[in-house]
Amino acid sequence: MKLSAVKGFGAFWIASTSTYFGTYITTFALQVLIVVNQDGTAMDVGWINASRWLPYVFIGLLSGILIDRINRKSILVTTDIGRGILLIFIFLLYSFDMINMIYLALIMIFFGTLSILNDAAYQSFIPQLVPRHLLTRANARLEQSAAVAETTGPALAGWITVLISAPFTLLMNSASYFISGILMIFVKQPLKTSSVVSTVPIGQLLKEGLNWVYRHKYLRLLALNTHVWFLFHSMTTTVFITYVLLELGLSSFILGVTLAVAGIGAVVGSTYSPSIGIKLGVGKAISLARLLYCPAVILIILAHPVHLISETGTLVILMFGQFLYGLAMGIEGPNEMGYRQSITPLQLQGRMNTTMRSINRSMIIIGAPLGGFIAGKFGSHNVLLISATGLAVCAIWLILSPMRNVKLEDGYDE
Repeated sequence: MKLSAVKGFGAFWIASTSTYFGTYITTFALQVLIVVNQDGTAMDVGWINASRWLPYVFIGLLSGILIDRINRKSILVTTDIGRGILLIFIFLLYSFDMINMIYLALIMIFFGTLSILNDAAYQSFIPQLVPRHLLTRANARLEQSAAVAETTGPALAGWITVLISAPFTLLMNSASYFISGILMIFVKQPLKTSSVVSTVPIGQLLKEGLNWVYRHKYLRLLALNTHVWFLFHSMTTTVFITYVLLELGLSSFILGVTLAVAGIGAVVGSTYSPSIGIKLGVGKAISLARLLYCPAVILIILAHPVHLISETGTLVILMFGQFLYGLAMGIEGPNEMGYRQSITPLQLQGRMNTTMRSINRSMIIIGAPLGGFIAGKFGSHNVLLISATGLAVCAIWLILSPMRNVKLEDGYDE
């Protein structure tokens, strides 16, 4: 059976692509709004990023129970439309000169709450829609769309923010979430999860989700390694904006171009990720990807001294570093998600996804403001050096663990 023959996947793919564009443009425009329109600092960017992920700490695990109990399609539709409305609200506050960091943080907390539910429902919906043997290919297809959005989204956002400003970019971008929500309505509801979930006490449901992730022989290793990876990844992404705009003095358009190159790398990586996973095994494929992050960040660091000599040389090094970073994410994403989904029972998909995502996003809440604080004191390039070291530790840890020998069929149970 081919992926194109799976009913409903086409509409789901288009809706997901629209959301991907919305996510990348929102992230870019929001940070430009903070730095340029509100004269914010790296610390401000860090706090706003943290507020976006703060809900994961308080309701992340509980959201998994909700995802496993009710209609996941309804959650996808509602949360997409809700996020579009919140972006319009940011624009209105700016238009009436009422926007400030506190209001922006509060809005992003609500935005993050909707994103929790959407992300968990999205990841848990795929195994309902797609047969297990096609999960890696389905995730690769979705990752390719995300990579295209990452490639063109920041560049498009950079051009639009220069043309009409960041607040108007957020207003225009609200349409991407509305489009996704409307398209999702036409995706036919696939198989339902087991109804027994609704009769089990909440405490037991939480325990089941935690036990599945942290007592599984291989999933535990992957989860713990990924949690630490997110800490240093969040530091990198938080300071990269201020590093390029403030320390290197480049324009928001150039920033968008460098981020777009990461998307090109992700397209290449996700295109070959299924074949890499088959040839090397999913464990070695993920380990290979983790090994690429450190040199990618080192290249970005090297742009700092080169900038004193040549702006063109700076741009080339930034683009090369971003390409390598995106390549790693493109290889890793489909293989990791395909493995997680293939070994997890359908009735545990929501709790598995939210358990891992909650702790991952909690790491962002620590890493984003920490990166911003260190950048404010010692410079963004020093934060990137710390991040490169941490990412190298994560790679070595995973390579030396039993996870490196895992294959997709391990734990497979049709």
